[in-house]
Amino acid sequence: MIKLQKPRAFYPEFERKEGLRKTTTYCPGCGHGIVHKLIARAIDELGIQDRTIMLSPVGCSVFLYYYFDTGNVQCSHGRSPAVATGIRRSIKDAIIVCYQGDGDLAGIGTTEIIHAANRGENITVFFINNATYGMTGGQMAPTTLLGQKTATTPEGRSALQDGEPIGMAEVINALKAPVYIERVSLASPQKIFAAQKAVKKALVNQIERKGFSFVELLSPCPVNWRMEPVKALEWIADNLEPVFPVKTFRDNSAEAKPLQDYAAVHPWRNDTELLAIIHEEKETSFPARNTAQPVTDQFVKISGFGGQGVLSAGSMLAKCAVAEGLTATWLPSYGAEMRGGTANASVIISSRAIGSPVVDTPNVLIALNGPSLDVFENTVQPGGTIIVNESIIKRKVKRGDVTAIYLPASDLAKKEGFIAGANTVMLTAYILASKIISLDTFRSLIPLSVKKKQLVDLNLKIVENAERLFKENIARPRR
Repeated sequence: MIKLQKPRAFYPEFERKEGLRKTTTYCPGCGHGIVHKLIARAIDELGIQDRTIMLSPVGCSVFLYYYFDTGNVQCSHGRSPAVATGIRRSIKDAIIVCYQGDGDLAGIGTTEIIHAANRGENITVFFINNATYGMTGGQMAPTTLLGQKTATTPEGRSALQDGEPIGMAEVINALKAPVYIERVSLASPQKIFAAQKAVKKALVNQIERKGFSFVELLSPCPVNWRMEPVKALEWIADNLEPVFPVKTFRDNSAEAKPLQDYAAVHPWRNDTELLAIIHEEKETSFPARNTAQPVTDQFVKISGFGGQGVLSAGSMLAKCAVAEGLTATWLPSYGAEMRGGTANASVIISSRAIGSPVVDTPNVLIALNGPSLDVFENTVQPGGTIIVNESIIKRKVKRGDVTAIYLPASDLAKKEGFIAGANTVMLTAYILASKIISLDTFRSLIPLSVKKKQLVDLNLKIVENAERLFKENIARPRR
Protein backbone atom coordinates (compact mmCIF):
# COMPACT_ATOMS: atom_id res chain seq x y z
CA MET A 1 0.00 0.00 0.00
CA ILE A 2 1.43 3.35 -1.09
CA LYS A 3 1.09 6.00 1.61
CA LEU A 4 3.29 8.72 0.15
CA GLN A 5 4.13 9.45 -3.45
CA LYS A 6 4.74 12.33 -5.85
CA PRO A 7 1.43 14.09 -6.59
CA ARG A 8 -0.19 12.98 -9.85
CA ALA A 9 -0.53 16.64 -10.82
CA PHE A 10 3.26 16.63 -11.29
CA TYR A 11 5.00 15.06 -14.25
CA PRO A 12 6.74 11.81 -13.23
CA GLU A 13 10.09 13.34 -14.25
CA PHE A 14 11.04 16.99 -14.62
CA GLU A 15 12.67 16.91 -18.05
CA ARG A 16 14.26 20.17 -19.13
CA LYS A 17 15.00 21.15 -22.72
CA GLU A 18 18.79 21.22 -22.37
CA GLY A 19 19.46 17.60 -23.18
CA LEU A 20 16.34 16.61 -21.19
CA ARG A 21 18.20 17.19 -17.93
CA LYS A 22 16.17 15.77 -15.06
CA THR A 23 16.87 18.46 -12.48
CA THR A 24 14.94 21.23 -10.81
CA THR A 25 15.13 24.80 -12.05
CA TYR A 26 15.15 26.11 -8.48
CA CYS A 27 18.05 26.94 -6.17
CA PRO A 28 18.75 24.93 -2.99
CA GLY A 29 16.35 25.93 -0.24
CA CYS A 30 14.00 27.85 -2.57
CA GLY A 31 10.40 28.05 -1.44
CA HIS A 32 8.89 27.57 -4.90
CA GLY A 33 9.36 23.81 -4.74
CA ILE A 34 7.45 23.67 -1.43
CA VAL A 35 4.57 25.74 -2.77
CA HIS A 36 4.45 23.68 -5.97
CA LYS A 37 4.01 20.55 -3.88
CA LEU A 38 1.26 22.15 -1.77
CA ILE A 39 -0.66 23.09 -4.90
CA ALA A 40 -0.11 19.71 -6.57
CA ARG A 41 -1.33 17.85 -3.48
CA ALA A 42 -4.46 19.97 -3.32
CA ILE A 43 -5.15 19.38 -7.02
CA ASP A 44 -4.86 15.62 -6.43
CA GLU A 45 -7.10 15.65 -3.36
CA LEU A 46 -9.77 17.67 -5.16
CA GLY A 47 -9.61 15.61 -8.35
CA ILE A 48 -9.27 18.65 -10.60
CA GLN A 49 -6.10 17.87 -12.54
CA ASP A 50 -7.86 17.71 -15.93
CA ARG A 51 -9.63 21.02 -15.26
CA THR A 52 -6.69 23.01 -13.92
CA ILE A 53 -4.88 25.67 -15.94
CA MET A 54 -1.70 27.04 -14.38
CA LEU A 55 -0.75 30.58 -15.39
CA SER A 56 2.97 31.16 -14.96
CA PRO A 57 4.56 34.58 -15.19
CA VAL A 58 8.00 35.93 -15.94
CA GLY A 59 10.12 35.18 -12.89
CA CYS A 60 11.66 32.22 -11.12
CA SER A 61 8.49 30.22 -11.75
CA VAL A 62 8.65 30.86 -15.49
CA PHE A 63 9.17 27.12 -16.05
CA LEU A 64 6.07 26.04 -14.16
CA TYR A 65 5.14 23.89 -17.17
CA TYR A 66 8.16 21.65 -16.51
CA TYR A 67 6.48 20.50 -13.31
CA PHE A 68 2.67 20.57 -13.54
CA ASP A 69 0.91 18.00 -15.71
CA THR A 70 -2.04 20.33 -16.18
CA GLY A 71 -3.05 23.00 -18.63
CA ASN A 72 -0.36 25.68 -18.72
CA VAL A 73 -0.27 29.20 -20.14
CA GLN A 74 2.92 31.27 -20.17
CA CYS A 75 1.92 34.90 -19.50
CA SER A 76 3.68 38.18 -20.06
CA HIS A 77 5.24 39.77 -16.98
CA GLY A 78 2.50 40.61 -14.48
CA ARG A 79 -0.36 39.78 -16.82
CA SER A 80 -1.54 36.47 -15.37
CA PRO A 81 -4.79 37.95 -13.92
CA ALA A 82 -5.64 39.45 -17.31
CA VAL A 83 -5.10 36.10 -19.01
CA ALA A 84 -7.08 34.42 -16.24
CA THR A 85 -9.98 36.78 -16.90
CA GLY A 86 -10.04 35.80 -20.56
CA ILE A 87 -9.98 32.10 -19.72
CA ARG A 88 -12.67 32.57 -17.09
CA ARG A 89 -14.92 34.13 -19.73
CA SER A 90 -14.18 31.35 -22.20
CA ILE A 91 -13.94 28.03 -20.35
CA LYS A 92 -16.74 27.53 -17.86
CA ASP A 93 -15.34 24.61 -15.86
CA ALA A 94 -11.66 25.59 -15.80
CA ILE A 95 -9.85 25.85 -12.48
CA ILE A 96 -7.53 28.80 -13.03
CA VAL A 97 -4.43 29.29 -10.92
CA CYS A 98 -2.37 32.49 -11.10
CA TYR A 99 1.05 31.76 -9.66
CA GLN A 100 2.97 35.02 -9.22
CA GLY A 101 6.03 36.43 -7.47
CA ASP A 102 6.35 39.78 -5.72
CA GLY A 103 8.09 41.56 -8.58
CA ASP A 104 5.55 40.14 -11.02
CA LEU A 105 2.37 40.78 -9.05
CA ALA A 106 3.23 43.71 -6.79
CA GLY A 107 5.47 45.43 -9.34
CA ILE A 108 4.67 45.38 -13.03
CA GLY A 109 1.36 43.55 -12.58
CA THR A 110 -0.27 45.79 -9.97
CA THR A 111 -2.95 47.02 -12.35
CA GLU A 112 -3.98 43.54 -13.44
CA ILE A 113 -4.24 42.04 -9.95
CA ILE A 114 -6.12 45.01 -8.49
CA HIS A 115 -8.79 45.05 -11.15
CA ALA A 116 -9.19 41.26 -11.27
CA ALA A 117 -9.68 41.29 -7.49
CA ASN A 118 -12.04 44.26 -7.69
CA ARG A 119 -14.20 42.38 -10.21
CA GLY A 120 -14.24 39.37 -7.93
CA GLU A 121 -13.06 37.07 -10.70
CA ASN A 122 -13.58 33.43 -9.80
CA ILE A 123 -9.89 32.57 -9.87
CA THR A 124 -7.22 31.54 -7.36
CA VAL A 125 -4.05 33.60 -6.91
CA PHE A 126 -0.96 32.30 -5.12
CA PHE A 127 1.42 35.17 -4.40
CA ILE A 128 5.02 34.27 -3.54
CA ASN A 129 6.57 36.97 -1.35
CA ASN A 130 10.31 36.50 -0.92
CA ALA A 131 11.12 40.22 -0.70
CA THR A 132 13.36 40.20 -3.78
CA TYR A 133 13.50 39.97 -7.55
CA GLY A 134 14.84 36.43 -7.56
CA MET A 135 15.30 35.51 -11.23
CA THR A 136 17.12 38.67 -12.31
CA GLY A 137 19.74 38.73 -9.57
CA GLY A 138 18.17 39.97 -6.35
CA GLN A 139 17.12 43.55 -7.04
CA MET A 140 14.78 45.47 -4.72
CA ALA A 141 11.16 44.29 -5.01
CA PRO A 142 8.00 46.12 -3.89
CA THR A 143 8.08 43.87 -0.80
CA THR A 144 11.77 44.39 0.10
CA LEU A 145 12.07 45.38 3.75
CA LEU A 146 13.41 48.69 5.00
CA GLY A 147 17.15 48.40 5.45
CA GLN A 148 17.30 45.19 3.41
CA LYS A 149 20.32 45.13 1.09
CA THR A 150 19.75 44.10 -2.51
CA ALA A 151 21.56 44.48 -5.83
CA THR A 152 19.86 47.86 -6.30
CA THR A 153 19.85 48.94 -2.63
CA PRO A 154 23.41 48.12 -1.53
CA GLU A 155 23.02 50.31 1.55
CA GLY A 156 19.56 49.01 2.34
CA ARG A 157 16.07 50.07 1.31
CA SER A 158 15.23 53.63 2.33
CA ALA A 159 11.68 54.78 3.01
CA LEU A 160 12.54 58.28 1.80
CA GLN A 161 14.07 57.14 -1.46
CA ASP A 162 12.29 53.84 -2.16
CA GLY A 163 9.05 53.95 -0.19
CA GLU A 164 7.73 51.45 2.32
CA PRO A 165 7.36 47.75 1.48
CA ILE A 166 3.91 47.00 0.06
CA GLY A 167 1.62 44.58 1.86
CA MET A 168 -0.38 43.09 -0.99
CA ALA A 169 -2.77 41.15 1.22
CA GLU A 170 -3.62 44.46 2.92
CA VAL A 171 -4.11 46.15 -0.45
CA ILE A 172 -6.41 43.39 -1.72
CA ASN A 173 -8.29 43.49 1.59
CA ALA A 174 -9.24 47.12 0.89
CA LEU A 175 -11.46 45.90 -1.97
CA LYS A 176 -15.00 44.65 -1.42
CA ALA A 177 -15.21 41.80 -3.91
CA PRO A 178 -12.58 39.20 -2.82
CA VAL A 179 -14.03 36.31 -0.86
CA TYR A 180 -10.86 34.92 0.72
CA ILE A 181 -7.55 36.60 1.62
CA GLU A 182 -4.89 34.93 3.75
CA ARG A 183 -1.17 35.30 4.36
CA VAL A 184 0.80 32.21 5.34
CA SER A 185 4.47 31.39 5.94
CA LEU A 186 6.85 28.61 4.99
CA ALA A 187 9.13 29.25 7.96
CA SER A 188 8.47 25.92 9.73
CA PRO A 189 6.74 22.55 9.16
CA GLN A 190 3.78 23.65 11.28
CA LYS A 191 3.37 26.80 9.22
CA ILE A 192 3.66 24.80 6.00
CA PHE A 193 0.77 22.59 7.18
CA ALA A 194 -1.29 25.76 7.69
CA ALA A 195 -0.27 26.95 4.23
CA GLN A 196 -1.51 23.63 2.78
CA LYS A 197 -4.97 24.29 4.24
CA ALA A 198 -5.04 27.81 2.80
CA VAL A 199 -4.02 26.58 -0.64
CA LYS A 200 -6.76 23.95 -0.63
CA LYS A 201 -9.42 26.39 0.61
CA ALA A 202 -8.55 28.85 -2.15
CA LEU A 203 -9.05 26.14 -4.75
CA VAL A 204 -12.28 24.86 -3.17
CA ASN A 205 -13.69 28.38 -3.30
CA GLN A 206 -13.13 28.44 -7.04
CA ILE A 207 -14.63 24.98 -7.53
CA GLU A 208 -17.72 26.18 -5.65
CA ARG A 209 -17.73 29.42 -7.69
CA LYS A 210 -17.39 31.57 -4.56
CA GLY A 211 -15.15 34.19 -6.20
CA PHE A 212 -11.68 35.66 -5.90
CA SER A 213 -9.24 33.96 -3.51
CA PHE A 214 -5.79 35.34 -2.70
CA VAL A 215 -3.13 33.50 -0.72
CA GLU A 216 0.19 35.23 0.00
CA LEU A 217 3.04 32.91 0.94
CA LEU A 218 6.15 34.21 2.73
CA SER A 219 8.86 32.19 1.04
CA PRO A 220 12.66 31.82 1.39
CA CYS A 221 15.21 32.90 -1.24
CA PRO A 222 18.52 31.78 0.33
CA VAL A 223 20.74 32.55 -2.67
CA ASN A 224 19.68 36.17 -3.08
CA TRP A 225 19.48 36.66 0.68
CA ARG A 226 23.02 35.24 0.85
CA MET A 227 22.36 32.81 3.67
CA GLU A 228 22.02 29.08 4.29
CA PRO A 229 18.52 27.56 3.78
CA VAL A 230 17.94 26.97 7.50
CA LYS A 231 18.94 30.56 8.28
CA ALA A 232 16.60 31.74 5.52
CA LEU A 233 13.65 30.08 7.28
CA GLU A 234 14.63 31.78 10.52
CA TRP A 235 14.90 35.11 8.67
CA ILE A 236 11.31 34.74 7.50
CA ALA A 237 10.09 34.31 11.07
CA ASP A 238 12.30 37.03 12.51
CA ASN A 239 12.07 39.66 9.78
CA LEU A 240 9.33 39.06 7.20
CA GLU A 241 6.52 37.99 9.51
CA PRO A 242 6.67 41.12 11.74
CA VAL A 243 6.27 43.32 8.65
CA PHE A 244 3.85 40.99 6.85
CA PRO A 245 1.67 39.49 9.62
CA VAL A 246 0.56 35.90 9.05
CA LYS A 247 -3.20 35.84 9.39
CA THR A 248 -6.56 35.46 7.68
CA PHE A 249 -7.57 38.88 6.46
CA ARG A 250 -10.96 37.78 5.16
CA ASP A 251 -12.89 34.55 4.77
CA ASN A 252 -16.41 34.90 3.42
CA SER A 253 -16.37 31.40 1.96
CA ALA A 254 -19.20 30.04 4.10
CA GLU A 255 -21.74 32.76 3.37
CA ALA A 256 -20.72 33.59 -0.21
CA LYS A 257 -23.26 32.47 -2.78
CA PRO A 258 -22.03 30.78 -5.96
CA LEU A 259 -21.43 33.30 -8.70
CA GLN A 260 -23.55 33.14 -11.81
CA ASP A 261 -21.88 31.76 -14.88
CA TYR A 262 -20.62 34.66 -16.94
CA ALA A 263 -21.83 33.11 -20.19
CA ALA A 264 -25.34 32.75 -18.77
CA VAL A 265 -25.47 36.44 -17.83
CA HIS A 266 -23.79 37.57 -21.05
CA PRO A 267 -24.60 34.90 -23.65
CA TRP A 268 -22.40 34.78 -26.71
CA ARG A 269 -24.06 36.29 -29.75
CA ASN A 270 -23.36 35.83 -33.41
CA ASP A 271 -21.09 38.34 -35.11
CA THR A 272 -23.91 40.31 -36.73
CA GLU A 273 -25.66 40.76 -33.38
CA LEU A 274 -22.42 41.85 -31.72
CA LEU A 275 -21.75 44.45 -34.39
CA ALA A 276 -25.26 45.80 -33.98
CA ILE A 277 -24.79 46.05 -30.21
CA ILE A 278 -21.46 47.81 -30.59
CA HIS A 279 -22.98 50.29 -32.99
CA GLU A 280 -26.07 51.35 -30.99
CA GLU A 281 -28.34 48.43 -31.86
CA LYS A 282 -28.82 49.59 -35.46
CA GLU A 283 -30.20 46.78 -37.56
CA THR A 284 -28.47 45.69 -40.72
CA SER A 285 -27.77 42.59 -42.77
CA PHE A 286 -24.66 41.42 -44.53
CA PRO A 287 -24.17 39.28 -47.63
CA ALA A 288 -24.02 35.55 -46.95
CA ARG A 289 -20.66 33.91 -47.51
CA ASN A 290 -19.94 30.37 -48.60
CA THR A 291 -18.10 29.35 -45.46
CA ALA A 292 -17.14 26.01 -46.98
CA GLN A 293 -14.78 27.87 -49.32
CA PRO A 294 -11.67 28.94 -47.37
CA VAL A 295 -10.11 32.29 -48.18
CA THR A 296 -6.46 32.98 -48.79
CA ASP A 297 -5.10 34.35 -45.54
CA GLN A 298 -4.69 38.11 -45.76
CA PHE A 299 -1.88 39.80 -43.86
CA VAL A 300 -2.59 43.48 -44.41
CA LYS A 301 -0.46 46.42 -43.36
CA ILE A 302 -2.15 49.82 -43.61
CA SER A 303 0.20 52.75 -43.05
CA GLY A 304 0.28 56.54 -43.27
CA PHE A 305 0.56 59.56 -41.04
CA GLY A 306 -1.71 60.38 -38.11
CA GLY A 307 -4.97 61.95 -39.26
CA GLN A 308 -5.29 59.88 -42.46
CA GLY A 309 -7.62 57.40 -40.80
CA VAL A 310 -5.12 54.55 -40.82
CA LEU A 311 -6.32 52.97 -37.59
CA SER A 312 -10.01 53.38 -38.40
CA ALA A 313 -9.42 51.84 -41.83
CA GLY A 314 -7.89 48.78 -40.17
CA SER A 315 -10.74 48.52 -37.70
CA MET A 316 -13.30 48.83 -40.48
CA LEU A 317 -11.62 46.14 -42.57
CA ALA A 318 -11.59 43.72 -39.62
CA LYS A 319 -15.28 44.43 -38.93
CA CYS A 320 -16.15 43.71 -42.56
CA ALA A 321 -14.43 40.35 -42.34
CA VAL A 322 -16.16 39.45 -39.07
CA ALA A 323 -19.54 40.48 -40.50
CA GLU A 324 -19.09 37.93 -43.27
CA GLY A 325 -18.26 35.10 -40.90
CA LEU A 326 -14.48 35.22 -41.22
CA THR A 327 -11.98 35.58 -38.39
CA ALA A 328 -10.00 38.79 -38.14
CA THR A 329 -7.58 40.65 -35.91
CA TRP A 330 -6.70 44.34 -35.81
CA LEU A 331 -3.51 45.58 -34.17
CA PRO A 332 -2.94 49.38 -34.21
CA SER A 333 0.43 51.10 -33.82
CA TYR A 334 1.05 54.82 -33.72
CA GLY A 335 3.66 57.31 -32.64
CA ALA A 336 3.40 59.91 -29.91
CA GLU A 337 1.98 62.49 -32.31
CA MET A 338 -1.57 61.38 -33.02
CA ARG A 339 -1.88 64.01 -35.74
CA GLY A 340 1.02 64.10 -38.15
CA GLY A 341 2.97 61.25 -36.54
CA THR A 342 3.45 57.83 -38.04
CA ALA A 343 0.70 55.26 -37.74
CA ASN A 344 0.07 51.77 -39.05
CA ALA A 345 -2.46 49.02 -38.50
CA SER A 346 -2.04 45.29 -38.97
CA VAL A 347 -5.10 43.32 -40.06
CA ILE A 348 -5.28 39.56 -40.52
CA ILE A 349 -8.27 37.97 -42.26
CA SER A 350 -8.70 34.20 -42.36
CA SER A 351 -11.26 31.43 -42.40
CA ARG A 352 -9.30 29.75 -39.60
CA ALA A 353 -8.39 30.63 -36.04
CA ILE A 354 -5.64 33.28 -35.86
CA GLY A 355 -2.80 32.65 -33.46
CA SER A 356 -1.17 36.09 -33.40
CA PRO A 357 -2.26 39.57 -34.58
CA VAL A 358 1.29 40.56 -35.54
CA VAL A 359 1.99 41.20 -39.24
CA ASP A 360 5.72 41.35 -39.96
CA THR A 361 5.59 40.21 -43.60
CA PRO A 362 2.32 41.41 -45.13
CA ASN A 363 0.99 40.09 -48.39
CA VAL A 364 -0.88 43.38 -48.81
CA LEU A 365 0.48 46.86 -48.14
CA ILE A 366 -1.82 49.88 -48.27
CA ALA A 367 0.51 52.91 -48.31
CA LEU A 368 -1.11 56.29 -47.76
CA ASN A 369 2.12 58.31 -47.73
CA GLY A 370 5.71 58.12 -48.92
CA PRO A 371 7.45 57.13 -45.67
CA SER A 372 5.06 54.18 -45.36
CA LEU A 373 6.08 52.86 -48.77
CA ASP A 374 9.74 53.42 -47.93
CA VAL A 375 9.50 51.54 -44.63
CA PHE A 376 7.26 48.61 -45.58
CA GLU A 377 7.85 47.95 -49.29
CA ASN A 378 10.62 45.43 -48.71
CA THR A 379 8.63 43.57 -46.04
CA VAL A 380 5.87 42.56 -48.49
CA GLN A 381 5.85 38.90 -49.42
CA PRO A 382 6.81 38.04 -53.04
CA GLY A 383 3.61 37.84 -55.04
CA GLY A 384 1.91 40.28 -52.71
CA THR A 385 0.08 43.51 -53.49
CA ILE A 386 0.99 47.13 -52.78
CA ILE A 387 -1.73 49.77 -53.08
CA VAL A 388 -0.25 53.26 -53.44
CA ASN A 389 -1.87 56.64 -52.81
CA GLU A 390 -0.29 58.37 -55.79
CA SER A 391 -1.79 61.72 -54.79
CA ILE A 392 0.98 61.94 -52.18
CA ILE A 393 3.49 59.25 -53.15
CA LYS A 394 5.31 60.36 -56.28
CA ARG A 395 7.61 57.40 -56.80
CA LYS A 396 6.77 53.96 -58.15
CA VAL A 397 7.12 50.64 -56.41
CA LYS A 398 10.68 49.43 -56.99
CA ARG A 399 10.04 45.72 -56.75
CA GLY A 400 9.07 43.58 -59.71
CA ASP A 401 7.79 40.59 -57.76
CA VAL A 402 4.67 42.28 -56.41
CA THR A 403 1.51 43.73 -57.93
CA ALA A 404 1.35 47.53 -57.61
CA ILE A 405 -1.95 49.41 -57.73
CA TYR A 406 -1.80 53.19 -58.02
CA LEU A 407 -4.77 55.47 -57.45
CA PRO A 408 -5.15 59.15 -56.53
CA ALA A 409 -6.89 58.47 -53.23
CA SER A 410 -6.42 61.89 -51.64
CA ASP A 411 -7.42 63.73 -54.82
CA LEU A 412 -10.55 61.63 -55.22
CA ALA A 413 -11.57 62.27 -51.62
CA LYS A 414 -10.75 65.98 -51.92
CA LYS A 415 -13.17 66.32 -54.85
CA GLU A 416 -15.97 65.41 -52.46
CA GLY A 417 -14.73 67.97 -49.93
CA PHE A 418 -13.60 65.30 -47.50
CA ILE A 419 -9.88 64.64 -47.86
CA ALA A 420 -9.93 62.36 -44.79
CA GLY A 421 -11.91 59.95 -46.97
CA ALA A 422 -8.71 58.82 -48.73
CA ASN A 423 -8.71 55.78 -46.47
CA THR A 424 -12.15 54.87 -47.86
CA VAL A 425 -10.76 55.03 -51.40
CA MET A 426 -7.88 52.73 -50.46
CA LEU A 427 -10.15 50.21 -48.72
CA THR A 428 -12.46 50.16 -51.73
CA ALA A 429 -9.52 49.39 -54.00
CA TYR A 430 -8.31 46.62 -51.70
CA ILE A 431 -11.76 45.03 -51.44
CA LEU A 432 -12.21 45.06 -55.23
CA ALA A 433 -8.70 43.77 -55.91
CA SER A 434 -8.73 40.99 -53.32
CA LYS A 435 -12.39 39.90 -53.56
CA ILE A 436 -12.00 38.64 -49.99
CA ILE A 437 -15.11 40.44 -48.77
CA SER A 438 -18.05 42.10 -50.48
CA LEU A 439 -18.13 45.82 -51.21
CA ASP A 440 -21.78 45.70 -50.12
CA THR A 441 -20.62 44.68 -46.64
CA PHE A 442 -18.34 47.71 -46.57
CA ARG A 443 -21.23 49.95 -47.59
CA SER A 444 -23.48 48.40 -44.92
CA LEU A 445 -20.96 49.01 -42.14
CA ILE A 446 -20.29 52.65 -42.94
CA PRO A 447 -23.59 53.88 -41.40
CA LEU A 448 -22.88 51.76 -38.31
CA SER A 449 -19.36 53.10 -37.84
CA VAL A 450 -19.68 56.77 -38.79
CA LYS A 451 -21.64 58.93 -36.38
CA LYS A 452 -22.46 61.96 -38.53
CA LYS A 453 -24.98 61.40 -41.33
CA GLN A 454 -23.22 63.95 -43.52
CA LEU A 455 -20.00 61.95 -43.30
CA VAL A 456 -21.90 58.73 -43.97
CA ASP A 457 -23.19 60.16 -47.23
CA LEU A 458 -19.74 61.47 -48.18
CA ASN A 459 -18.08 58.13 -47.53
CA LEU A 460 -20.69 56.26 -49.52
CA LYS A 461 -20.21 58.69 -52.40
CA ILE A 462 -16.44 58.18 -52.21
CA VAL A 463 -16.94 54.40 -52.35
CA GLU A 464 -19.06 54.84 -55.48
CA ASN A 465 -16.46 57.04 -57.18
CA ALA A 466 -13.57 54.79 -56.15
CA GLU A 467 -15.37 51.73 -57.48
CA ARG A 468 -15.95 53.44 -60.82
CA LEU A 469 -12.31 54.55 -61.03
CA PHE A 470 -11.06 51.07 -60.19
CA LYS A 471 -13.24 49.31 -62.75
CA GLU A 472 -12.52 51.80 -65.51
CA ASN A 473 -8.79 52.37 -65.03
CA ILE A 474 -7.22 50.06 -62.48
CA ALA A 475 -8.85 46.66 -62.97
CA ARG A 476 -5.64 45.81 -64.86
CA PRO A 477 -3.07 47.21 -62.47
CA ARG A 478 0.19 48.68 -63.74
CA ARG A 479 3.52 47.18 -62.69
